[in-house]
Amino acid sequence: METIEVGSLKIGPDQPLVIIAGPCMAESLELCLTVGRALRDCCAQLDLGYIFKASFDKANRTSIGSNRGPGLVEGLDWIGSVRDTLAVGVTTDIHEPDQAPQASQIVDLLQIPAFLCRQTDLLLAAAQTGKPVNVKKGQFVSPGEMSNVVSKLTNSGSGSGVMLTERGTFFGYHRLVNDFVGLGDLMELGWPVCFDITHSTQEPGGEGHRTGGRPDRAPLLARCAVVAGVQSLFFETHPDPVHAQSDASVMLPLDGALKMLEDVARLKSL
Repeated sequence: METIEVGSLKIGPDQPLVIIAGPCMAESLELCLTVGRALRDCCAQLDLGYIFKASFDKANRTSIGSNRGPGLVEGLDWIGSVRDTLAVGVTTDIHEPDQAPQASQIVDLLQIPAFLCRQTDLLLAAAQTGKPVNVKKGQFVSPGEMSNVVSKLTNSGSGSGVMLTERGTFFGYHRLVNDFVGLGDLMELGWPVCFDITHSTQEPGGEGHRTGGRPDRAPLLARCAVVAGVQSLFFETHPDPVHAQSDASVMLPLDGALKMLEDVARLKSL
């Protein structure tokens, strides 16, 4: 398996587990700094790598009336402030090819959303920035089919490497299911694998006007994924999830997320 470099961190075999986490939406600079600082300090104490994540635009909300975030310019400014203030790597998701060059000036890792994992122009634009690219596996894509995504990136200038993120597969009745046999297949594609423990608990459309979820199951998925041997965990967290402006139904409370990190660090050390 290859090793990639994200800022000062290495992600790959025989490396510390890397945590990619933050609030779903960049609601404010204050929120980003509060969450990022708490996660950074906890990960440092536990010998875990840390990359801050927040979205500047939630372009795939269930309802047209849902808050989408601060937008590209202000959102990237906040994310850059987190990077500079906290001295951590940062990542965000992009949705259109012309966002890639702008985002790459700020972030250390570009993220491709699951629904867009097959969008060739978006993948090529991300690859051509020279930044490593983390692609979330679409709920409609088999692990083996992600080899086509890897090929698009590696044949289009992504010299800084690729990471693939598992986030569940559509199963019906408003639930996602994690296929751990498929997780092993994903690892065999030769690049680091991340496991998204909060989006994997989503119940798409489960609340009619918005997505539901079971965040209480996220720590269970985290423990399973670490034991399975993933190189990174992804999750979203908020000091007050009930009042979060996006993904309120699946984000972990910040204090619970910090406790969970203690558990996964203990498992990683075994």
